[in-house]
Amino acid sequence: MRRILLFVVALALLLTFATFFEVRQTQQALILRFGEPAGLVTTPGLHAKWPWIESVVYIDNRILDLESPQQEVLASDNQRLEVDAFIRYRISDALKFYQTVGSVAGAGNQLASVLNSTVRRVLGDADQTQIVRDQRVQLTAKIREQVDGEAHKFGLTIVDARIRRVDLPRQISEKVFDRMRAERGREAAEYRALGAQESAQITASAQRDATVIVADARQKAETLRGDGDAERAKIFADAFGQDADFFAFYRSMQAYEVALKTGGARFVLSPGADFFRFFNSASGKPNK
Repeated sequence: MRRILLFVVALALLLTFATFFEVRQTQQALILRFGEPAGLVTTPGLHAKWPWIESVVYIDNRILDLESPQQEVLASDNQRLEVDAFIRYRISDALKFYQTVGSVAGAGNQLASVLNSTVRRVLGDADQTQIVRDQRVQLTAKIREQVDGEAHKFGLTIVDARIRRVDLPRQISEKVFDRMRAERGREAAEYRALGAQESAQITASAQRDATVIVADARQKAETLRGDGDAERAKIFADAFGQDADFFAFYRSMQAYEVALKTGGARFVLSPGADFFRFFNSASGKPNK
């Protein structure tokens, strides 16, 4: 009796596991009856099926991504470019997806082929400037539209498609870089030559202006010195005219200061010479 009870419990558990299945938030379940589609479950939770008659295939309900390997594209201006692209997609028709590609790996293989051919076709109709700068957004939208049209055949919907990077092949990039460096070197040499010429012109102009300024200053100085000397001579003349004796005394005192300096030249004069007349008399006149 106990063995029969255990057998019944085991059979019940087995029947339970074979009947019920769980669908998660990130999944949808395709029910197959003898290998043929019998229904689709998109609601998360616990669901039932006919045991051993029906089976369940889980299909991812999230947004999936596909990276395209780097490929070389020939633009319309015969410029070779290396392009990286990627797409984001989701499974919108589980039945068609299962019947056409069967799995995410199969979908990736199909989409990779479609994406590569579409990128070559769309970018091949544009030139390098349009691809890199002018029409990047429009070309990306065109790639997404065309890939989406092909993806519907597999029950897929393209959510996003982008061109990640567009670059010249390495050999061409090095040549372009060398050419750019040579061009920048030439421009730098031209700027340095222009700078040297400008510096020479500024220096010459400054020297010319300095010479003119110094000459004007010297001319003004000589003019002022001449005016000062004339004014001095006039003052002396006026002073001599007002008091000839004082002027003679003043001039003699200046002569003594210059002639009798220590370390000056030696000369011999008679004590009675006119040069020493103020030593003998305060008026400078000989005593009678």
